[in-house]
Amino acid sequence: MNAAPDLRRELGDWRLWAVRATVMLLAAAAGLTVVWFSWLADQAYERFLALRALAWWSPLVWTPTCTALVVWCTRRWFPGAAGSGIPQVMATLDTKVGDGERGLFVSLRLTIAKIVLTAGGLLGGLSLGREGPSVQIAAGVMLQARRMIPAGSAVGIHGLLVAGGAAGIAAAFNTPLGGVMFAIEELARAPEQRSSGLIIAGIVLAGLVGVSAHGDGAYFGVIHAPAVGLWLLLPGLFVAILSGLAGGLFSRLMIASLSGSGRDVASRLRARRPVLFAAVCGLAVAIVGLATDGAAFGSGYASTRHMVEGTAAMPFAYAPFKFLATWLTTWAGVPAGIFAPSLAIGAAFGNDVALLLYHVQVPALIALGMVGFLAAATQAPLTAFIIVMEMVDGHAMVLSLMACALVAFAVARLISRPLYPTLANLQLARIPTPAVAPEQRAAAD
Repeated sequence: MNAAPDLRRELGDWRLWAVRATVMLLAAAAGLTVVWFSWLADQAYERFLALRALAWWSPLVWTPTCTALVVWCTRRWFPGAAGSGIPQVMATLDTKVGDGERGLFVSLRLTIAKIVLTAGGLLGGLSLGREGPSVQIAAGVMLQARRMIPAGSAVGIHGLLVAGGAAGIAAAFNTPLGGVMFAIEELARAPEQRSSGLIIAGIVLAGLVGVSAHGDGAYFGVIHAPAVGLWLLLPGLFVAILSGLAGGLFSRLMIASLSGSGRDVASRLRARRPVLFAAVCGLAVAIVGLATDGAAFGSGYASTRHMVEGTAAMPFAYAPFKFLATWLTTWAGVPAGIFAPSLAIGAAFGNDVALLLYHVQVPALIALGMVGFLAAATQAPLTAFIIVMEMVDGHAMVLSLMACALVAFAVARLISRPLYPTLANLQLARIPTPAVAPEQRAAAD
């Protein structure tokens, strides 16, 4: 078979190369945007720490004030920026969403709002991550390529959203492979086969932009785990089940809280006075943060790195306190992700089990706790496995991490529905219902 005509057509079609160049350029721009967002978020949290250093009681005033202000701005002008950002991107991929409704979930305007409002949450010391918001941020940047790509191109809206969302994970976590797996597991429900190579190339490019900015190293540090043997079986199984139960409970609480279906006093207050409710949640987070000597504030990067590298030990009650602070932050309604806090909570569970076993197999159990809780909370076991695997020094724990992720995922499925698809359905409820003419309503009756 003569491949020369196909090769000449491939090389000579300038429109095809223009589309590819546009996608790669926007992928690089998405990666740069996430890198800048990460820097801004870090700077905002540093300002919070500086304020807390001036007066230990300042979070009791500052955190609820920031929380109320962020929620007020979000509800007043940018309702599509609330929450993680991953459900919004998943909702945009639904076939029911047309060109007119897409801006409700992903747009350049929401990208800018997400950056500012999430940084505002960290300025208040709230327990949130920036990885979920990075998905919506990068998708909003990537979606701008649709204005430059001609109709009928091999790359459609679906492909751009998948590439953008996964590029956000790749750049935020400094893990290109994690971004590709996230695209496959969470976003690419109906992938575009014709452009899959280009989409993956864009994700990898965005991840390389993150690597260039942060350096070629694991974002949460490196786990130096010993060789794995049968001695890890029972403790590892205990960590997998514990993290699965805790992660499933966390997911169930998130769904119940954000759906607004509860009839308790807190749910009624959230529905009627959302800004006041946000201030109450902010005050509760401040109290939890002060009770843990500041450990429960912020995303949990520093705490996780300390546990991973063995430079400091977290208090035994850190895991439930961080769990509570993260849930309250999300329930308040601020733009907030849960990936980084989930890794911190999981690491703390693994650390606690190691303490119960008199400091036996600490690095290995911390790694298992991280992958188990993240897999259970997000119900994305492969993504959790890839992200944590890239932190482990060597390949001795690869099979153990994969087994832990699957066990925790199976346990969580018994407790809770999948988190992100359920929240995506709640996002779809925001699409305005078309008005029905009186004569059509009479005919229907």
